[in-house]
Amino acid sequence: MSVLSVFDLREKVVGKRGAPAVCPYCGGPVLAWDFDAHLLFCFISISHKTKRKFYCTICSRRLVPAS
Repeated sequence: MSVLSVFDLREKVVGKRGAPAVCPYCGGPVLAWDFDAHLLFCFISISHKTKRKFYCTICSRRLVPAS
């Protein structure tokens, strides 16, 4: 029995830039990465989103901004 994957999420890095913050774990500088995310259903694009993720450059942790 085989499992067929019909949904696929593809993310592509669009840009990186420094964020005006420091890492709460190690005190290192933070980079903001911009992604283009496409949700595909059987090779057809269903949705398109632009996401921003924050990473520490020293300890490489993913940081979630407090709202």
